Amino acid sequence: MYVTRRISDVDRRLLLLLLVIPSLSLLILYSLYSLSIDPFPTLTPLRNLIYTRTLTVTTENSYFAAGFSDSDVKSTAEEVEKLRRRNSKKEELVNSRIAVCLVGGARRFELTGPSIIEKILLVYPNADLFLNSPLDHNSFKLRLLKDVPRLASVRIFEPKPINETEPMVRVLTPMNSPNGIKGLLQYFNLVEGCITMIKAYQNENNFTYDWIVRTRVDGYWSDPLDPEYFIPGQYLVPPGSSYGGLNDRFGVGDLNTSAVALSRLSLIPDLDAAGLTRLNSESAFKAQLTTHRVPYVTKPLPFCIMTDRTYEFPPGNYGVPVAALSSRGQLNGAKCRPCTVACRGSCVAEAMGKLNKKWSWTEWENDTVELCDASGDWEKGWEKIFDNVAGEKLAGARKRVGGLDSRRCVEEFDEMRRVTVKWEAPASEQICMLGLRPN
Repeated sequence: MYVTRRISDVDRRLLLLLLVIPSLSLLILYSLYSLSIDPFPTLTPLRNLIYTRTLTVTTENSYFAAGFSDSDVKSTAEEVEKLRRRNSKKEELVNSRIAVCLVGGARRFELTGPSIIEKILLVYPNADLFLNSPLDHNSFKLRLLKDVPRLASVRIFEPKPINETEPMVRVLTPMNSPNGIKGLLQYFNLVEGCITMIKAYQNENNFTYDWIVRTRVDGYWSDPLDPEYFIPGQYLVPPGSSYGGLNDRFGVGDLNTSAVALSRLSLIPDLDAAGLTRLNSESAFKAQLTTHRVPYVTKPLPFCIMTDRTYEFPPGNYGVPVAALSSRGQLNGAKCRPCTVACRGSCVAEAMGKLNKKWSWTEWENDTVELCDASGDWEKGWEKIFDNVAGEKLAGARKRVGGLDSRRCVEEFDEMRRVTVKWEAPASEQICMLGLRPN
């Protein structure tokens, strides 16, 4: 049928959509097939034939016959190709060896843990989980990890003081660290524990990981960790919250780049030898990568750090904005909490416009960020706000932790211990009794 050039823009878009649907439908089927853990090899030739022929016929014949311009066809073809590359990368990752390491204390883990499981560990069910967490009254919440696909190594330990050496005192600064240099050293020890655990596991099982993902226990993920974040030869971190260096709240890289990025304690002498002094966590992290010639890249990431700390509102030039959990943008590891929004739109533009971009600033344009008034404690009724934002599944997990008794806690930790390859933690009763009353 001949279609005149006088078709309206709406009709043209509708017709373009109708022509694209068959291609995208087949591409979705291709994606589902390609992401399955045990694909049927006999379907490969048929899949490739259908996919290739459909795109060729649709692109070369249908679009031009309908009177679409070259730019229309090019734009659509680019989107299809982008989706194809993404799914190809996902298939590659599903067949790779991935280590995911969680570090830090379990405060608010009833809120963050289920999001980490859903948005990272279930997205990459082939990934081995490593946990490095200090023992405290929140550690009982870590029993949520009993249902993850692959538990490689769990370490829940009683923190011990780390002696400050002269290089440490020269290289690091206590400024803006809640617990001074000692606090930095404890954090660095946590992070480096990841690569120590991973290397030991590799040696014991005679293989090496292709990728290492390091994230914080108190990170809430709003969307899945995308395949585009795995970049060979480069270490990826979030933008913003850089505090004069690089955002160190998340990282993903191959084994070589991760070995440098995670060696927070053992590389301090190298920074000292380079003459570097008075570094905070973020600037020391950047110096680690640059002094060892590790390329790094920043990309927006869909997570934030749940915080109980209070901050001045509105934030000043070197203040810390606390994002509302309901914000629809990529929060890049910014501080957040579930709250009634105190600042949006032009208010956010004014507040964020005053921030030093090399400090705690984060992307906020196009109404992607809303702010909490975090000058006080979490507001009464935050649970309902969280449940509305997080959805029924994560809300259910939060409620189950709240209703947990010590007997059930012990049973679930014992179950978790049985499915973990390497376990280094106190007795289940000790972990549970710290945070729960005996029933």
